[in-house]
Amino acid sequence: MAENDFDLNDAYGLRSREDILRYYRTLAPNYDDDFAKAMDFRVPELIAEAYAAEAVGPVLDVGAGTGLLAAELRQRGVAPIDGIDISPEMIAIARGKGLYRKLHQADVTQPLNLPDSSYVGCVSSGTFTFGHVGPEAIDALLRVTESGGFFAFSIHSGVYAAAGFAARFCALEEDGWITAFRAADIAFYGPSATGPHSQDRGFVVTFRKV
Repeated sequence: MAENDFDLNDAYGLRSREDILRYYRTLAPNYDDDFAKAMDFRVPELIAEAYAAEAVGPVLDVGAGTGLLAAELRQRGVAPIDGIDISPEMIAIARGKGLYRKLHQADVTQPLNLPDSSYVGCVSSGTFTFGHVGPEAIDALLRVTESGGFFAFSIHSGVYAAAGFAARFCALEEDGWITAFRAADIAFYGPSATGPHSQDRGFVVTFRKV
């Protein structure tokens, strides 16, 4: 895939599990260059900074992709890191980088075959966005994280309220499941990014499980 063949509209337009698997099967081999490097993707660094300032490992990387967030976490001394992703091709790229303790192929919108309270934290970069994962995944991630565990997620501004993330976080806070909730506005891409989505923004959402 050449750099100018990459179109975020394709990613944002995904509608089914099969669409996602097909899309990332094609994209995986060149994802780091055709997307992350070409678009100056800042989110993995920002999520890693937010997480490393508050917590250590073991941490679960949700929507691990090719391991961009894990690389940033490791640079900041966070380990061990486990990853979960729906795409076997993306996992294969991540595995080759030697960043993870374990990698799981799974759909985070379905029940996870992971033990309760097995992580001190949970992170995600670029997964909570158009055409990907909605707030329905958050309860399962709370289950596999210990009490007091720290969360750092990116959420695209276009889905934050519209897809129910804001309402879900509010309910979790009101019901006493999470505390210290914060949503910091960020630019997803650096100054060298071009194209119709180069100005996309979102939130670094952080909180603790009660």
